[in-house]
Amino acid sequence: MEARDLLTQWWRPALAAVLVVLALGFRLVREDLGLPPNLEIVTAATFAAALLLRHPVALAVPLVATVGSDVLMGNTSIALFTWSAWAVIGVAAFAVRRLGDRHRFLTALGFGVGSSVWFFLWTNAGVWFFARGVYYPAGLDGLMASYVAGLPFFRTMLVGNLVLVPAAAALVSIVERLEQHARLAQVPAVAPSH
Repeated sequence: MEARDLLTQWWRPALAAVLVVLALGFRLVREDLGLPPNLEIVTAATFAAALLLRHPVALAVPLVATVGSDVLMGNTSIALFTWSAWAVIGVAAFAVRRLGDRHRFLTALGFGVGSSVWFFLWTNAGVWFFARGVYYPAGLDGLMASYVAGLPFFRTMLVGNLVLVPAAAALVSIVERLEQHARLAQVPAVAPSH
């Protein structure tokens, strides 16, 4: 999508911005709501924004949501790993946006699983890297211990993404159908010729 298209179809960037605000806000209040750690909507917002915008600006979605909320929460102990994990998820969402509508929900499921696995492997490696010799042994056994300790967080993220990313795909499909309906409503009826 060209930048001028984003301006003429203003509802798409507006919806993407709402999703970013929701993802950022959810990260800030999740704990206060008593919800489990690593239940997040950033992955779903990232997927939806990539499909809605179809523009490289969508790459900023996961970083705006996570960097913004991490700065507000003071949650930056492994920022290099978490932010780079989200950056990769943003690139992956932008890459899979090209898959056809027929495969959108399968793509959403695969993206949810792949994003969860990637985030788990990369950020738990970061936890081990910064805590090796303190909380975890410095070798491979320490890395494995970090992965084992992170399994409950992984499970929550995975289950959440198996629901929320397909829901994001459904949201995009609804937007596209509404747009199609609006275009059809604007086409003047052709009078039959006699």
